[in-house]
Amino acid sequence: MRTSASEPAVDPAALELPPEQLRALGEQVLARVVQHLASLDRQPACGDTDAAALCRSLREGPPEQGAELESLLAPFFESWVGRSFNTAGPGYLAFIPGGGLYASALADFIADATNRYTGVWRAAPALVQLEANVLEWLAEWMGFPAGTRGLLTTGGSMANFTAVITAREARLGERLREGVLYTSAQAHLCITKAARLAGILPDRVRRVPVDGDFRMRVDALAEAIAADRAAGLQPFLVVSTAGTTNTGAVDPLAAIADLCAEQRLWHHCDGAYGAFFHMVPELRPLLAGLSLADSLALDPHKGLFLPYGTGAVLVRDGAALRAAHAATAEYLPPPADEEFYDPAQYGPELSRDFRGFRVWLPLKLHGAAAFRAAIAEKRRLALDAAAKVAKVPGLVLVAPPQLSLFAFHLHRPGAGVEQDNSDTRRLLAGVNARQRVMITGCTIDGRFVARVCVLSFRTRQDRVQAAVHDIQQEAAAILAGS
Repeated sequence: MRTSASEPAVDPAALELPPEQLRALGEQVLARVVQHLASLDRQPACGDTDAAALCRSLREGPPEQGAELESLLAPFFESWVGRSFNTAGPGYLAFIPGGGLYASALADFIADATNRYTGVWRAAPALVQLEANVLEWLAEWMGFPAGTRGLLTTGGSMANFTAVITAREARLGERLREGVLYTSAQAHLCITKAARLAGILPDRVRRVPVDGDFRMRVDALAEAIAADRAAGLQPFLVVSTAGTTNTGAVDPLAAIADLCAEQRLWHHCDGAYGAFFHMVPELRPLLAGLSLADSLALDPHKGLFLPYGTGAVLVRDGAALRAAHAATAEYLPPPADEEFYDPAQYGPELSRDFRGFRVWLPLKLHGAAAFRAAIAEKRRLALDAAAKVAKVPGLVLVAPPQLSLFAFHLHRPGAGVEQDNSDTRRLLAGVNARQRVMITGCTIDGRFVARVCVLSFRTRQDRVQAAVHDIQQEAAAILAGS
């Protein structure tokens, strides 16, 4: 509507902004982000997440008119983001950390701003090739052979799901009701969820017992396979784990691979947490047999320190991955020749973001050597912390750390499991209340244990020392009856 003869008419449909305004908006955002990142080491390890009232206050209808950017950024940075786990901070030792490299944030900005479609090769050949390069690098670091194909996913859950679908198509076909999947009693919940989504019902999923170090027992696995064959069922898939969420245990991957080869079963390894330790040559013995798997799930948003939403799956027989997902339609360009990687032919998505750039850019910017050094450092820090925690009176390691995660509980002389559980929960709460680090716990066979996982590029020796100090102080206070 024109307000005067000298003022131009306002175009209500105009969403494109002039260059000077684009630059001003970008500078506002950049200033806020840099300020936030610069203060991470001073922020609490966990904000106040008792935020039900805040969430209720945020409910609103769609905005009819626009608002100034600063009015939207201010509450986000000054209130909302702080009411969360500080997953990007150096004190985040909870669950499996994902620090989020700044270079990946820049890559996402570039990818979203250029907004090129990378679902099919012919739409953006050079950009898809960058993603293909990333997958080839991952395959090389994991010891997978030429002919391996893969897919970048939104995380480990989708990577595992893609592998289960591929195994089902390659080894089971239409015999869904007869198919049996085997995994560890310590496997991640996404495995049983992937099985259900793939049509493998819960009564056909076997949770194999573990040994004293929480690793899948190969003898029990062999017995379960034999029993199911005798019952006329069709074993088709074993899912091992390279680094469990509870204790960081690595299953006996080589022995499982041998058994699967003998029994003609597909061996998928869930390496979402631990597989990237294989990138460090001196640490590869910890994951012996990983490169023998038929497929492997990885989480670059864990082991490569990238932002959440970055997963990957590798399949040794690339043709099997393609056979499980390839499709086309009249409105699409023909699939690329075998020489070139065509994402839509290797996974379920047609519309997808250009997620390869967030992996490619930081690897090119920093170099693989920096990532290997950082990964090795995290394991050294975890081993040192575990050794010190084990010497604290009353603290008991439930298993030696295999990668960069260890679990422990508090025990006072004569106490039973129920008392230990109560004391360990108190210890965990006390450590977190100090706000220098955040740790989490889990329950294993009725015993509650606290966990420490070192896997953020921002977590260095000073913060791990702070964690050990706080754990020691809280343990001493509980045992003293404080």
